[in-house]
Amino acid sequence: MKWYNDGLKFKCTGCGQCCTKEPGYVWLSVEEIDAMAAHLGISKEKFIQTYTRSVFGRPSLREDRVNYDCVFLKDNRCQVYHARPTQCRTFPWWKENLSSPESWNEVKKRCEGVDHPEAPVVPLDIIELESSR
Repeated sequence: MKWYNDGLKFKCTGCGQCCTKEPGYVWLSVEEIDAMAAHLGISKEKFIQTYTRSVFGRPSLREDRVNYDCVFLKDNRCQVYHARPTQCRTFPWWKENLSSPESWNEVKKRCEGVDHPEAPVVPLDIIELESSR
């Protein structure tokens, strides 16, 4: 039995806080690179050159070197939202965020959508599906 067996309240508010202020990596698959390049109407090569960096031999999205904003965060909005990577699509349902009530409360400090008053309860089966992607 999971500690969140009864589900968790979450509603994305579009605040952009999950895309800023902390250094990190948004890992990209070939398919995700292709989708974002197509969304932007540029070649895969141009996308890789302009928007990615190699970290440990893997492609990751670039971020601002000062404030750590994702390269696609503009005015707190994702410029590739409909083609965003799986890692972004599945937030906050990452395994490390679900490991304990304490870790969920840590996410709540950075994400206003966690336990938001207007948030629906996301059922266990959806959480499990999203956390397994």
